[in-house]
Amino acid sequence: MTKAEKTAAIAELQDIFSNTKAFYITDYSTLNVEQINSFRRICFEKDVQVKVLKNTLVRKALERIDETAYTGVYDALKGPTAVMFSETANLPARIIKDFRKEHPKPVLKAAYVDSDVYFGDEQIEALSKLKSKEELIGDIVTLLQSPIKNVLGSLQSGGQTIAGLIKTLSEREEG
Repeated sequence: MTKAEKTAAIAELQDIFSNTKAFYITDYSTLNVEQINSFRRICFEKDVQVKVLKNTLVRKALERIDETAYTGVYDALKGPTAVMFSETANLPARIIKDFRKEHPKPVLKAAYVDSDVYFGDEQIEALSKLKSKEELIGDIVTLLQSPIKNVLGSLQSGGQTIAGLIKTLSEREEG
């Protein structure tokens, strides 16, 4: 790779890292070609981009964005590395977790999610349980609707009770 190619690759990575909410650094070694292709297919179907990258290029791209923001990630840049980019923070963790039900890897080296660094494979469970923005909005809407439904339910049942009382009272007066 020439110096011009490296510079262009770093600029491209810098752009990708800057415009992605979450990225996962994984070790994919020991997976055969069929397994890697299967993993990439799953990621593609779920709109998660996977790139096999050189550690030095990743580090240089991250340093150009912000030298201090990604310091926790630099220790993970050793050995074979594939980086997963996603707009949904928990999606790569869920993909890895599901894929590892049948395969030993990929193993999580580190994850960067909304300025937080998760280091090590033991973080997969916690990352897979993170709620996406859409899930959080859904939870908030549900919580906001709950009191309204209770009030409406009370008003509706109260209306039936009042109507029943009036009907009973009018029948007594007639009888």
